[in-house]
Amino acid sequence: MILNLTQHNATPAQVEAGVVEPPQGLKARIAEALTVGAIPTSEELSDRADALADLVFQYNDAAPDPVRDVMIGGAPFLMAMLESALVAREFRPLYAFSRRESVDEHQSDGTVVKRQVFRHLGFVNPYD
Repeated sequence: MILNLTQHNATPAQVEAGVVEPPQGLKARIAEALTVGAIPTSEELSDRADALADLVFQYNDAAPDPVRDVMIGGAPFLMAMLESALVAREFRPLYAFSRRESVDEHQSDGTVVKRQVFRHLGFVNPYD
């Protein structure tokens, strides 16, 4: 199992690959910790990273099956500190990897709408 520690819901393909969502209250706290409204100090980033890593412990305390793997993603300036905080607590940070595919949709009026579709292909472990 891989805990979703992002503010977005896991895609069906990610769920099929083992990603689980935290309970709604915990998900709200994750989103709050990931949302940075002003230029942060390094101390604030460190505090946010520690708080997020500690939320994984809270999830594990209530979960029937504790997780070791954590899917992360968000502001790049926070991810390095979050990785470090997770590794220090013996969790494994993972990044979702997807391929972007361009899809042309032909409309009834003869126009073409181009969409980008993201296909989940797996996970990247920066510590492998």
